[in-house]
Amino acid sequence: MFGSGVTLFRIFGFEIRLDPSFLLIAVLVGASLASGHFPAVHEGLPASTYWILGIFAVLGIFASIVLHELGHSLVARRFGMEMRGITLHMFGGAAELEDEPTSAGAELAVAAAGPATSFALAGLLKLAAMAAAGLSSTELPIEMLLRYLAGLNLVLAIFNLLPAFPLDGGRILRAVLWARGGDHDRATRLASRIGAGLGFGLAGLGVLQILGGRLGDGLWTVLIGFFIRSAALASGLDLAARRLLGDATVARFMTPDPVTVPVALSLAEFVEEVVYRTRHDTYPVTDGAGRPRGLVAVGSLSTVAREAWPSTSVMEVAEPIESGGTVAPDLPAKQALDLMRRSGRSRLLVVDGDGRLAGLLTLKDLLDTLTLRMRIEGEEM
Repeated sequence: MFGSGVTLFRIFGFEIRLDPSFLLIAVLVGASLASGHFPAVHEGLPASTYWILGIFAVLGIFASIVLHELGHSLVARRFGMEMRGITLHMFGGAAELEDEPTSAGAELAVAAAGPATSFALAGLLKLAAMAAAGLSSTELPIEMLLRYLAGLNLVLAIFNLLPAFPLDGGRILRAVLWARGGDHDRATRLASRIGAGLGFGLAGLGVLQILGGRLGDGLWTVLIGFFIRSAALASGLDLAARRLLGDATVARFMTPDPVTVPVALSLAEFVEEVVYRTRHDTYPVTDGAGRPRGLVAVGSLSTVAREAWPSTSVMEVAEPIESGGTVAPDLPAKQALDLMRRSGRSRLLVVDGDGRLAGLLTLKDLLDTLTLRMRIEGEEM
């Protein structure tokens, strides 16, 4: 749902990434705390003090979410699960597992580790606030900050325990269903449906809040509800996709020998000789040895004045091939789908062992094939 984000640093070997949406929410929350919450808790302090508290509160939120996700990640490592890293986004954070847990016990332990970490942080911060309170007869700014962060971690723990897959509570529910029934896929489907239903219910609650005059709270509840619902439905679809893809490789789904254009072809020739004849929206650009150099989209022509088309080559407007933009024909299709989801790419160039272009894999073709197979085979989501 979110892009890979910007890598900030590594801790215990895990990459910590930041999605731009987190920055937006951080600014809004910091401003709200500085102008509303902290002045209401303790009047009469300088405005600069409230803004400093708001900044440190946002940093505390960042640290709290990172520690919550580290709880998941460290326990996952104990069970031998590989982690792609931790990404913070507007709704919190996500520790990204390479693979599904291999047992219900592992799933339960990994899912419970995050809320347990947040509960522990809430307790420690509450104790620190009480200690700060003993230093003065009046409430100190540090005490306000510690009390706020203690409450935040408590809310973070409780919210994540909602039985809405893929929240922690939903994963705990899946672990229990998996342990009782012995069927991982059935447990995932049921947990996903419950999560989707709960997300819809939260959105409905948000609408009632809006009708009751609580516009800000209501809009946020609606957003969270639809986020949970879409994430739950995506988890169910991901399960169905993995089941249907099985052990199939990229070669089975790619378009072999796609229409290509040479690096030196002018935009004028590209339009007349290629686009009008084949009518695709994107084309691989290859060198003289058939090795891919980039992808040129028809939409990129608008960035160049028409009179400059005869003197501008396709490579000048093409998107260069980046690391991770190519795959081998024998790569499992499930891994290619994961790569598309993580990177946000809708197309991957398929290259053979000599680095020459062998085909083109598009997300649309993959999804169309999966949808057709689901209809034919009656696959449940």
